Amino acid sequence: MPDTILVINAGSSSIKFAAFTATARAEPAPAFKGQIEGLGATPRFVVRDAAGVQLDEQRWKKGSDLDHDAGFAWLHEWLEARPGAARPVAVGHRVVHGGVEFAEPALIDAAVLARLEALAPLAPLHQPHSLAGIRAMTELYPGLPQVACFDTAFHRGRPPEADRFAMPRRFEAAGVRRYGFHGLSYEYIRGRLAAVDATAAAGRVIVAHLGNGASLCAIDNGRAVDTTMGFTPLDGLVMGTRCGALDPGVIPHLERAFGIGAQEAERMLYHESGLLGVSGVSGDMRDLLASDDPHAAEAMALYVWRIRREIGALAASLGGLDALVFTAGVGENAPAIRAAVCNNADWLGIALDPAANEAGRENIAAAESRVPVYVIPTDEEKMIAVHTQRLLASNRPT
Repeated sequence: MPDTILVINAGSSSIKFAAFTATARAEPAPAFKGQIEGLGATPRFVVRDAAGVQLDEQRWKKGSDLDHDAGFAWLHEWLEARPGAARPVAVGHRVVHGGVEFAEPALIDAAVLARLEALAPLAPLHQPHSLAGIRAMTELYPGLPQVACFDTAFHRGRPPEADRFAMPRRFEAAGVRRYGFHGLSYEYIRGRLAAVDATAAAGRVIVAHLGNGASLCAIDNGRAVDTTMGFTPLDGLVMGTRCGALDPGVIPHLERAFGIGAQEAERMLYHESGLLGVSGVSGDMRDLLASDDPHAAEAMALYVWRIRREIGALAASLGGLDALVFTAGVGENAPAIRAAVCNNADWLGIALDPAANEAGRENIAAAESRVPVYVIPTDEEKMIAVHTQRLLASNRPT
């Protein structure tokens, strides 16, 4: 029975998981992938094999008390009950925040877990779910190696001016700085682009990770230079329900003019803003593209405007542009958004091929485009499995 690496990505209302077959001489091979979504509301479990064929599905009634702990326990039972199931040899976890300290994946022990808990105030809406997944898997699989893979790690090593806020230095010493996120996705795309176009990958690349959460990353010869997210995953682009970049003066104004305190403002900016807040229709790009509500059109126009502006800013950070890559849910599946982002971008050397874009081809640039434009599906779970396998191999006794 081949060794299996289990990957866990715990979110605020979902548990994403994947299993990979570990091999000594190659990258882990995908076996199946799924999620339990709608925790605390109307939970649904679905899992598909590597070819996308659905293997199983389970639905719970609305108002079910299935929470994260119960979800992890249910997932464990499902994994153990699978015909021919192999006990995993390790579990890899997506951890949103690694702070300044963690620039590489880490084998989790009590000391590492304590340091990750100390970072929770820097990502209060994300870190606790990652930690809950680690604790649950440790309890369900006692003694099994657990590996933390960080969304922030890819961005470490940037120039100091890319990380620093213009605030008194005592706050920077306390961790108030720009970290950047979506690093596992960017790392995966870096590797895939090298296989697709080695010349472009060795140059100046902007990757657009456009999903419910969205950001851009400037990469020069494989190294992160700049990104749109900063201290939290709230910064930068307009997202599904997050506001993106906001004048900091808005926050004290909300308190003075509307009596909105810190907790209410945080909830509003994370969960009631972005595409949802502007459109009043939905935070899901698919719903907005299908809507004839003028507010939906305005939300998408703002979304595209901010992406175009930030692409220009990151091109300045790079000193030019040699490739643009679209990835994640919107980036991979919304040709209308890709076309709008690339419209009138000839000053950057970008010209789109409309037919290639509509067909979702890998390279959607026109023949005359000086800059290739790629659509490359991301796979954060695969990246976590790769890191987990490498870390296990490096820690095996010789």
